Amino acid sequence: MKMLVLGAGAWGTALAVHASRLAGREVTLWARDAAQAHAMQAKRINIKYLQSVEMPAALHVVSTPLTELQALCLQHPLVVIASPMAGLRTMLGLLAGTTSTVAWLCKGFEPVGALHPYGLMGHEIQAEVAPQLQAGVLSGPSFAIEVARGQPTALVAASRHEAVRQQLVDAFHSPTLRVYANDDVVGVEVGGAVKNVLAIATGLCDGLQLGLNARAALVTRGLAEMTRLGQALGARTETFMGLSGLGDLVLTCTGDLSRNRKVGQLLAQGLTLQEAVASLGHVAEGVYCAQTVAQRARGLGVDMPITQAVVDLLDGRLQPQAAVAALMGRLPGSDALAR
Repeated sequence: MKMLVLGAGAWGTALAVHASRLAGREVTLWARDAAQAHAMQAKRINIKYLQSVEMPAALHVVSTPLTELQALCLQHPLVVIASPMAGLRTMLGLLAGTTSTVAWLCKGFEPVGALHPYGLMGHEIQAEVAPQLQAGVLSGPSFAIEVARGQPTALVAASRHEAVRQQLVDAFHSPTLRVYANDDVVGVEVGGAVKNVLAIATGLCDGLQLGLNARAALVTRGLAEMTRLGQALGARTETFMGLSGLGDLVLTCTGDLSRNRKVGQLLAQGLTLQEAVASLGHVAEGVYCAQTVAQRARGLGVDMPITQAVVDLLDGRLQPQAAVAALMGRLPGSDALAR
């Protein structure tokens, strides 16, 4: 099986490394930066994003101009987009004329543009710019470094096309990386987007040393918040109890490798948002999609108080202590409704 991974960040590199270790896979990793691609091909390591993992000799790293990318994609039956959410529209537009199966890894909502009053999820972008593509999303609880090291991981391949789901399972399923199929693309994408925002909230609570009880309450209420938005967008409720909902939420809100959680911790320490983001060296999608999640929820009449508190914190309208009060404050009521 020939596949092309577009994007040599941590997650794109990790997935390419994993796939290239499997028998019968011919994997090419494309990097936008030609110098980075040359260094990775020569040194067999991604110094910038994944420096502790040696890349297999079978993994081929290339860089071509964007104008030539479509021709490269036509040579590969499976193309995986590993760009940040802000770059997904461009990548899908370049692939619009191909017959390759396409999957994206990014999680979030697109920044609001001139055409829409709210940000779109990946499948909505694809429906606009490349509706004929056989496409889907690969998501779930996963830190790139653990996948690259071959540590046990479970992911979800979501698409409305059964053939796409099966191709993604065939491409990546292994003894260490289990891939499960799901046709609820909306639910999988909502889970992947909202959990990043909630992780900033839990990071803030952890940074202020509020304790494990507070974190558990926040994660539980966050799951309810995520589910409400998903239901309003047409997702199935049970999706949020699976890997791309509860699983990804728990990992991102509690794991020390979580960049979004780290942002919350740094804000609790008194850093500005700019200082916190700059210190990461990687993209923290929750910072960029919090506003779009809140906008989408307001447009649907969905109550998302935790998300709104995170937006107010990031925009400077709330200081960390006041944000925590907003996060943890809620009128009493039944457990099912008051979360």
